[in-house]
Amino acid sequence: MATVSSRQIPATPRHAVVVRLTHWLTVIAFLGLLISGGEILLSHPRFYWGESGNPNMRPLFSLPLPTSRPWVNNGFGTAMPDGNGWGRYLHFEAAWLVVLTGVAYVLWGLWRGHFRQHLLPQRGERLASALWRGIRKPLLGGRSGEDDERSYNALQRMTYLGVIFVLFPMVIWTGLAMSPSFTGAFPATASLLGGRQSARTLHFVISLLLVGFFGVHVTMVALAGFWRRTRTMITGRAARAKEEA
Repeated sequence: MATVSSRQIPATPRHAVVVRLTHWLTVIAFLGLLISGGEILLSHPRFYWGESGNPNMRPLFSLPLPTSRPWVNNGFGTAMPDGNGWGRYLHFEAAWLVVLTGVAYVLWGLWRGHFRQHLLPQRGERLASALWRGIRKPLLGGRSGEDDERSYNALQRMTYLGVIFVLFPMVIWTGLAMSPSFTGAFPATASLLGGRQSARTLHFVISLLLVGFFGVHVTMVALAGFWRRTRTMITGRAARAKEEA
């Protein structure tokens, strides 16, 4: 009686060197931004709309967190250790790493046609049914198939494009709009957003969306086969299974 088995045959190209390098640099920078951003947030977890905001003003909304500044009364009797100095320094350095990495990735992607070939959804992938399949398959079916190892589904394509060309540019813009030196030279950076405090509020909201994307991305990778997908992003090649009788 014949049996069917599978074995691994030579891996096929999946991710270019530039994609892998910029991916891992972005991961490192994002974690730095997340840690330092949390420390900065503790210094003043209150958000305003307009040009100015201070503890004596009524905030647009406030987070129920203890603060590292005793004069920012947020309903807690004790203050957290003040790490605002190193937090801002790390945030600035990590932000520059994101910007330079992102510029390099976008320029390379436009030059090599990466976005058109690998991220721009095809005509049939722009339908709601195609997006729903991208959500349902990993949740119900577990590991992805061989075709998914070498290409992105419709949901991944549209999500990545949104993160690359909408969320990251917006988080950089709102970050620059909070810098007095930058807005002094380019005042429209903040005024178009409603003011420096408006930019800070938008920066926080967009950052939450990026954190949400990061969490969903890691979860979906885990459901599809975490170590296999991680290995592919490190080596750049996806193994193919071949059936044998």
